[in-house]
Amino acid sequence: MVLGLVTTKHGKLESADGLRDRVHAANRYVPLERLGISPQCGFASSIIGNRISYAEQRQKIELLTAAARIIW
Repeated sequence: MVLGLVTTKHGKLESADGLRDRVHAANRYVPLERLGISPQCGFASSIIGNRISYAEQRQKIELLTAAARIIW
């Protein structure tokens, strides 16, 4: 199961601790080895796209990578 925990709608960065806590909450129902994390959807998920810069998008992907290393 892939958990879409990082919003693509704005540039505010979530915390790695917050992502970890949400994965651990899901782990009560699904084994950790069957869980994954990702953005909620694509960064251009509407006709006009979202107001989020390339740098903010990159930070969010780097956050997902760092959180995955912590969690798994």
